[in-house]
Amino acid sequence: MRKQLLGWAALPVLGYAGICAWLFAKQRELIYLPQDTRVDAAQTDFALEREGVRLHGWVVNPAQHEPVIYFGGNAERVENRREQLGRVLPGRSIYLIAYRGYGASDGAPSEAALFADALAVYDEVQSRHPGEAISVIGSSLGSGVASYVASKRPVARLVLVAPFDSLASVAQSHYRIFPVRWIVKDRFESAGYLRGYQGPVMVIRAGRDQVIPAASTGRLISALGRPPEVIELPKADHNTIGTDPGFEQALAQFML
Repeated sequence: MRKQLLGWAALPVLGYAGICAWLFAKQRELIYLPQDTRVDAAQTDFALEREGVRLHGWVVNPAQHEPVIYFGGNAERVENRREQLGRVLPGRSIYLIAYRGYGASDGAPSEAALFADALAVYDEVQSRHPGEAISVIGSSLGSGVASYVASKRPVARLVLVAPFDSLASVAQSHYRIFPVRWIVKDRFESAGYLRGYQGPVMVIRAGRDQVIPAASTGRLISALGRPPEVIELPKADHNTIGTDPGFEQALAQFML
């Protein structure tokens, strides 16, 4: 009877360990959501090959100057930003690139791959606009990519939309009873990357963000080497922040 009771008592522990193992094994499937972003490559007008992987995207106002690179959010179809960004920033060339595994881009996403791809995109844009200042916009997951780029390349102006201090801390807030902070491999430690960045930064945050905890964005703001301009959109949530009336006005003014 005692052995049977001990066996029953061990079941919750084994179940908990099993869920942790499942989270570890499936984490990239849980982090990256490219399924609804796929498009045919023929619909794109920008391509860049890196180590056998072909990245695709779009260029708005290609003949303009002072380019802007846009890194989108998870599950975001970045081509849907073309009209808005072209209208808000008519005097700039705008590059919107789908991450590997997203849109028409080849490959499978990971933090290391997205970071290396982002630097390659930056370098390609720089080669197309020699001597011109490059600004970067990153939204949600893209804020993590943009933060890394700003730590490795000259970024004239940096816009972070619904950003976080680290993906590990965001994941922990959603899976509170599991040690996901220690499980997550793709950590996107934005706060660490931006501590030494001294360029102008604008943080746009949603008052009703249901994905990125306010505390996570607050820790990022506190970690910045230079105090950012912070735009609060109290009525916006994570999915509507880009359509809030204050978003376009703030972006246009910051990019002047």
